[in-house]
Amino acid sequence: MPKSSYVSSDVEMPTAMYVHTISEAGRMLPSDSKWNSIELNFGLYPKSCNNYESLPSKYSKSYEYNMVITDKKDFKRFIGITMVVVLLILVSILLAALLPRKHKHDSSSKNLTLAVNQALTFFNAQKSGNYPKNSPVKFRGDSGLQDGNISGFSADLVGGFYDSGNNQKFSLPTAYTVTLLSWTVLEYHEKYSHISELDHIRDIIKWGSDYLMKVFVTSNATSNAALYSQVGGARNNTKDDAGEDDNNCWTRPEDMAYPRPGSRCDATASDLAGEIVAGLSAASLVFKDNIDYARQLTERAETLFNLAIKQDPARQGMYTTDNECGAEARPFYNSTSFRDELVWGGTWLFLATGNPLYLAYATGNFSSAADEEVEAGDKGVLYWNNKQLGNAVLLTRILYFHDLGYPYEVALSSSREMTETAICSYLTDKHFRRTPGGLILLKPDKGSPLEFAATASFISKLFKDYLDLIRKSGWRCGPNAISVKGLHSFSISQINYILGDNPMKMSYLVGFGDHYPKQVHHRAASIPWDGQKYTCSQGDKWLNSKDPNPNILSGAMVSGPDEFDNFLDERGKPWFTQPSISSNAGLVAALIAHLDPPRRSKNSAPSATLGLDQMGIFEKIR
Repeated sequence: MPKSSYVSSDVEMPTAMYVHTISEAGRMLPSDSKWNSIELNFGLYPKSCNNYESLPSKYSKSYEYNMVITDKKDFKRFIGITMVVVLLILVSILLAALLPRKHKHDSSSKNLTLAVNQALTFFNAQKSGNYPKNSPVKFRGDSGLQDGNISGFSADLVGGFYDSGNNQKFSLPTAYTVTLLSWTVLEYHEKYSHISELDHIRDIIKWGSDYLMKVFVTSNATSNAALYSQVGGARNNTKDDAGEDDNNCWTRPEDMAYPRPGSRCDATASDLAGEIVAGLSAASLVFKDNIDYARQLTERAETLFNLAIKQDPARQGMYTTDNECGAEARPFYNSTSFRDELVWGGTWLFLATGNPLYLAYATGNFSSAADEEVEAGDKGVLYWNNKQLGNAVLLTRILYFHDLGYPYEVALSSSREMTETAICSYLTDKHFRRTPGGLILLKPDKGSPLEFAATASFISKLFKDYLDLIRKSGWRCGPNAISVKGLHSFSISQINYILGDNPMKMSYLVGFGDHYPKQVHHRAASIPWDGQKYTCSQGDKWLNSKDPNPNILSGAMVSGPDEFDNFLDERGKPWFTQPSISSNAGLVAALIAHLDPPRRSKNSAPSATLGLDQMGIFEKIR
């Protein structure tokens, strides 16, 4: 085949580098014998389209588009780099598709694992009775060992939790605390386990459920029952010990030397009975691995519930309306409704036993409980006095994941609407005000704003997880569209506020961060643990001291700021600085709901990737 040399007129060529040959097809091909050095110079510019140029060219495209290769090593290097770049792009795209996506507000910047640990530790500081030797709180000891053994009646009421900064024990908030903490374990036990806190919270729940079984005493399962609503408080018109009591004596629980009266009710205290039933039932699900203990809890719950609902409707009511039963508790935990607690107890008892009669009671009385909620001014707020929103969320959970159909569908649908309406009220700014710093004010006249904000955060995050599981991205609140992302943003904002993202730059969780309340309104924390016993008069020194507490009450969430984000760290102002077990239960719930779950593979069930147990709570339902 004849050979001819061709050199582009636009390129200066080195001498005899290589030649093109004309193939039989009329295309120029590089010479086999001279392919030894290549350089790329891409002049990829299309030529003007004249008529003759629109005909097929007899030259190769490398020649047509000014592509001249002069060096083989550089060409191979170029090919290699191109392949690496393409591979990196493909890997980046693949990772973006496979890795879990995090939105801007998907997680808090705070150390939520530490916050959960501290918030649980607070309950160790509140334990009454024979104090555990292995407790992480070292400024507490045995106390209240004679509780229940007083003039007039005798009962074993040793144990339980001191309610707040005082030395009183109230059964209603204790039962609520046990119920709420148990609920979080049933939903998020994998998260607790992942951060090694599952045994810790189970111990706390059992400390409370053991006490709840003590405050319910029955001599005849068909007619008589005694409920103890309170231990400690005022002197009940006695003149012992110069008028010293839990209200006016500032002393450690270990140093109490005054009478501690008890308050007794019967099964007509419907709200107290319903909450105790809920606590025992929820705890039985937590301890399902301890068959004997779980059965004991459910049997006690069923007995009490059946006694409570069989009472004459005219006698059913709130425990604080009966002076003998709840007069002492009235200034602290005045109850304003009772049907919500009976529905609450019935719902949890259904989950604990699978008996449809309890669900029938709960759904049949759901509407009347909602009416009471409105009358009491508690609509949309979950706390120790109102369980209706909790009822709605639990029933909505049944609707979403274990729909039982007829005859429950009407009540279950109503529960979903109530849940959505309540959460809409958190997000639309039409029902509840906020502080300038963003804290929602659910009950501005009640005080303790952090308690209500914490449970609102928990309910919002829990409902968001439910929506994720049913693959629902949002819903409508009247003319407003609510997204799951927006719901999560509100929920995490309340947690961040509590943990320090507020105008005061104050962490309202004691011991969390560098700036937190130092003068918590708390008797045990404010008096030195120095082996000395202090009388009531000596205790006043510590109450009035301006120094920080000698004992750090780790994990206590204080009452919080006022409606303008102002906070005074003063021991003598409990409306700012006092914690309580019921408010801390709500905080634990919100924190564990927002804690990141363990990492899962992309093939894991959606509930596992959320760290939520979707079906475990329904184990007893057949």
